[in-house]
Amino acid sequence: MRIDVVTLFPEYFESPLRVSILKRAQETGRVQIEVYSLRAFGLGRHRVTDDTPYGGGGGMVMRPEPIFDAVEHILSDAPPDAREEIPIILLDPAGRRFTQEVAWELSRYPRLVLICGHYEGVDERVREHLVTDEISIGDFILTGGEPAALVIIDAVVRLLPGVLGDPEAPRHDSFAESLLEHPHYTRPAVYRGWEVPEILRSGHHAAIARWRRMQSLRRTWERRPDLLLRATLTDEERAWIARWEAERRALLKPLLEGETGPAGG
Repeated sequence: MRIDVVTLFPEYFESPLRVSILKRAQETGRVQIEVYSLRAFGLGRHRVTDDTPYGGGGGMVMRPEPIFDAVEHILSDAPPDAREEIPIILLDPAGRRFTQEVAWELSRYPRLVLICGHYEGVDERVREHLVTDEISIGDFILTGGEPAALVIIDAVVRLLPGVLGDPEAPRHDSFAESLLEHPHYTRPAVYRGWEVPEILRSGHHAAIARWRRMQSLRRTWERRPDLLLRATLTDEERAWIARWEAERRALLKPLLEGETGPAGG
């Protein structure tokens, strides 16, 4: 895979791309990541990339010319018939929400182009006539698209074949099956009086798998119940949830009765 990044601040990517999994993925040829300075395509002697908005208002807007020129330069080495198949993604708060499913979707493309927005945003003609997708990593505002681009790069690259030591690891990640991941333990077996669950030391692989599935399901039910709407569950797993919900109602019943009961006199 190749990932091209267009940014006003290419130095932002220098350290993250030179460490850990992203570094190894590039060294082994699993991914090629190229970072392009938008200033190189800026206008005039001062390499201008932004301007005041038509209609007034505060802030600056990124001009269309440098962005179009940068992307067209980046894609100039791609065959004309292949350019239409390359996603050109604007990192923007108005984009679709980035999820694990989107990461899997993007990992299947041989090439991606990421555009980091800044200031009050980009000229609307960039959205209408250049980008093919807009992505947001969450309902919050960043100073620019660079952190979002790094999040997407990291999430996508780790899904590429051969990047992780265990090829099955991404399949068991949190969100991979619309469930949060089960708890993990390592040595020592006892630390400050806290023991690793005995079942994990039993060597009974079927029982361990069942325990992990139950813990994954319970953690999701407690912390992200919205994910259960998309999860594929067995009848037994649905029975677990029904039992937990009944237990919760039993615990809450005295509190609720205390709040709604008649006032003392």
